[in-house]
Amino acid sequence: MAYTAKDYSKLIGMAGFSEVLLKNHFTLYQGYVANTNKVLDALAAMLKEGKTGTPEFGELKRRLGWEFNGMRLHEYYFENLGGKEALDTNGPLAKKFVESFGSVEAWEKDFRAVGGMRGIGWVVLYRDPSGGLINFWINEHDAGHPAGCQPILIMDVFEHAFMVDYGLKKADYIEAFFKNIDWKAAAARLR
Repeated sequence: MAYTAKDYSKLIGMAGFSEVLLKNHFTLYQGYVANTNKVLDALAAMLKEGKTGTPEFGELKRRLGWEFNGMRLHEYYFENLGGKEALDTNGPLAKKFVESFGSVEAWEKDFRAVGGMRGIGWVVLYRDPSGGLINFWINEHDAGHPAGCQPILIMDVFEHAFMVDYGLKKADYIEAFFKNIDWKAAAARLR
């Protein structure tokens, strides 16, 4: 099965994100899709040829996690952007924020703090299998994801997500991110 890069050009023109930044980011994402397909093809060929006991097979299997999660996390990220409406404070996601963090404001403070940490990676709001919400720092695409948890809201904090527009001012990027969250897309992931 081959994966196809999705078209996120509808995000061009989004406040706080230049066309150059978005197009560069889309190209990076398309590379993850292409590399996921290449690794899957190579693994299928090695399986067919009986080369599963080789170090090359093992390394490609490990690499698949990086490429696949790079593809999927970018899809989640782009799909939770482009919103123009505020969070529905009476909706299920806001209620979950209150249940898990005490208030929407407490959740947002924590999410922003995770995004502002030194380093590169992802901030992911997950729904834990027990139903609660928790913000995680994911340092690499393929490591640190909590088992069994559902991603609800994703923010990319690798440099490519903000440096073209904001340089080292990550807090300004986080502010722009919050102004563009598609809360309906995030809330739909609760289901």
